[in-house]
Order: sequence, then C-alpha cells, then structure tokens
Amino acid sequence: MENTSESLVTVEELCEELMIGRNAAYSLLATNKIKGFRIGRIWKIPKESVKQYIKEQSYIN
Repeated sequence: MENTSESLVTVEELCEELMIGRNAAYSLLATNKIKGFRIGRIWKIPKESVKQYIKEQSYIN
C-alpha cells in the first residue's frame, strides 16, 4: 500500500499547488470539485484528486 501521508495534501499545500487562496480552496472542497475529507477540523486531500481536478480543468486526456 502506498504511504498515506505522502499521498495526501493539506489545504495549505493545495493552495500552493494551484496558486489560489484559502477561500478558493475551501470553496473547491465544499462543492466537491476537489474530493477530500476531514479529520476533525483538518482537511486531507488525496493528491490524486488534485491531479484529476487539474486534468479536468485543463482538458488534458
């Protein structure tokens, strides 16, 4: 199994990756445009979800 801690990113890392602000990141998560889950108050986002979102937004197949 892949190392889970390396396959997840935080909201801060998502912001850096997409070059967006925290409000935009939380909006993407709230609308399920990027799949993620919460542990308490902390969001965890699979790197694969970020890659999929980028792929969908840039029309790369």
